[in-house]
Amino acid sequence: MRVNGACHCGQITFEAEIDPSAVRICHCTDCQTLTGSAYRVTVPAAAASFILRTGAPKVYIKTAESGNQRAQGFCPNCGTPIYTTEAHQPRVYGIRVGTLRQRTELPPMRQIWYQSALPWVTDIRDVPHVPQQ
Repeated sequence: MRVNGACHCGQITFEAEIDPSAVRICHCTDCQTLTGSAYRVTVPAAAASFILRTGAPKVYIKTAESGNQRAQGFCPNCGTPIYTTEAHQPRVYGIRVGTLRQRTELPPMRQIWYQSALPWVTDIRDVPHVPQQ
């Protein structure tokens, strides 16, 4: 599936080819911290198919407990997380689904690092809600 997306301010735009069945939620504590939320939703794209159309992301290198280094690409203007990839030789870009124009067509198919899931995130149906604010 061909997708395209942008950061919140529009400075960075991109496109890629993805497999919709590969969308996943990550509950690891790094993803919680890097998003400022309970989890992150990502879809992989081969490096050859990930094309930056405008802008240049700022990159932060995160070293995991395992020693693996991951490059976190985000907009230097608005801060929107765009992707994660291998720090030194990108082969796959983990695109942040919230940045994609096609996000409503990309439901998560798998959850990883579930041991770190916040206990309240598994069922929020009964939390009071309003359609807009």
